[in-house]
Amino acid sequence: MSRRQPLAHDLKIFLLALLAGLPGSVVTLGLLWGQDTSAKVRWTFSVLVVAVHLGAALAVRERVARPLQTVANLLAALREGDYSVRGRGARADDPLGEVLLEANALGDTLREQRLGALEAGALLTHVMEKIDVAVLAFDAEGALRLVNHAGERLLGLPRAHLVNKGARVLGLADLLEGPVPRRLTRTFAVEGGPYELRRSTFRQGGLPHQLVVLADLRLALREEEREAWRRLVRVLSHEINNSLTPIQSIAGALRDALTQAPRPSDWEEDARGGLGIIERRSESLARFMSAYAKLARLPPPKPGPVEVEPWVRRVVALETRQAVEVRPGPALTLSGDGDQLEQLLINLVRNAVDAAKERQGRVWVSWTMPGPDDVELWVEDEGPGLADTGNLFVPFFTTKPQGSGIGLALSRQIAEAHGGTLRLENRTEGPGCRARLRLPVQLAVTAR
Repeated sequence: MSRRQPLAHDLKIFLLALLAGLPGSVVTLGLLWGQDTSAKVRWTFSVLVVAVHLGAALAVRERVARPLQTVANLLAALREGDYSVRGRGARADDPLGEVLLEANALGDTLREQRLGALEAGALLTHVMEKIDVAVLAFDAEGALRLVNHAGERLLGLPRAHLVNKGARVLGLADLLEGPVPRRLTRTFAVEGGPYELRRSTFRQGGLPHQLVVLADLRLALREEEREAWRRLVRVLSHEINNSLTPIQSIAGALRDALTQAPRPSDWEEDARGGLGIIERRSESLARFMSAYAKLARLPPPKPGPVEVEPWVRRVVALETRQAVEVRPGPALTLSGDGDQLEQLLINLVRNAVDAAKERQGRVWVSWTMPGPDDVELWVEDEGPGLADTGNLFVPFFTTKPQGSGIGLALSRQIAEAHGGTLRLENRTEGPGCRARLRLPVQLAVTAR
């Protein structure tokens, strides 16, 4: 049995109007036919009453249905994206006018939002085309939906041959898998790399997509490599010249003394002194090269449990020139190479004591967990602070007369090998310097 369809709204209005005027029409017709008049008059007035009744009902239906149709047409135009259509008769002193007023305001709002979205989309497209980073967007099925000019150049194909193709068909399935960010050494259509891969998710049309960004690190790495070579050559030239210049000068003076006739009476004493200087400078140069070899051959860390407080107290006990205060933090056990971490902390404490002795200041070591992601150890002193931070971690750069210039470079290398960082900064609470050693939280376990 089929379900009966409900009456249309305009038909309901028409029937209600008929029912509302029906009593009056019936009474009028009853009085008319009760009068002693001719049949022609009766039928003429009866037709007139019925016509007026039907006309009034139709007018009511039209008065109610037509504004609703206008609003429906206005909303349909908004749904289709035509924001130029406006409803007439919109005013605030009429219920129907208020509906049209709000519909017109909705059209203005949607038009502004559409213009903003179009402008933002145009700006995004322009930026994507101008940046020298490959940007690829894949849908949930792994099909490529968006690629910029840098991505076309990287893949060696025009956009028409890339869009809507699957990641496996294009040989890009590995970009959608694995951890991020990470470095890629694979090859593409153009020579380059290594590449840094970053990936994130976004939704378009209610469906999940993956945004893949590939940045070519070649130029940046080459510039860093050139800068590292420049620094290394500058420091090596400085150190080697410091040894070779006096050796050359003394050797020339000794040669001149030996060629003189007769020789000076104190030439043997001068020769012994000059040879002693040559020996000392040669030993210094040998120590310098040994330090270089030590820095270049740092082995990878061998992880093991390292309790923070005993580790700190062992290192502090090795410093005999000045008392170093230990300000205990939480009980922690790190997973790291105990020997390398001790060497790192020895360098930091030694530098802090060297600085503090200049002003008879204090030195202390403390540690904490500033957040859920890392553990931080501080070595602080009340010395003169840092005057030049640009060369702190440059190998072999030192301001100490007997310094080797590898302590901080080696310390940072050890910290980074453990997945951490090492920073030096001036204290804001007073004079002196603070060394901040930070290790990722996955290396730290709270001791029981």
